[in-house]
Amino acid sequence: MPKISPDNSYQTVITTFEMTPGTCQDLLDALTDAYENFISKQPGFIAAGLHVNDAQTRIANYSQWARREDFMAMLRTEEMRERNREINELCRSFEPVMYEVAATFG
Repeated sequence: MPKISPDNSYQTVITTFEMTPGTCQDLLDALTDAYENFISKQPGFIAAGLHVNDAQTRIANYSQWARREDFMAMLRTEEMRERNREINELCRSFEPVMYEVAATFG
């Protein structure tokens, strides 16, 4: 995964998912499959990480893309639209938000 830096030109997307502990592993499996078999193969994809909280009620997804347009094009594909419908059934909510790195520490 590239180093987090305000000097990078790529787009950062942080998506948070809220779910019950009973569906956390199913959602994590669905997200892992999406990244391994589809998202990571899309143009402009750089890297991603999945993070689960201790209570298994939230997953945070950090991903990096060459351009905003690359991320948006991936979301618009029929395969990702179908995957997002399945993901939506496993969680209470999810929200992808695009960011630019403002500062880093350490």
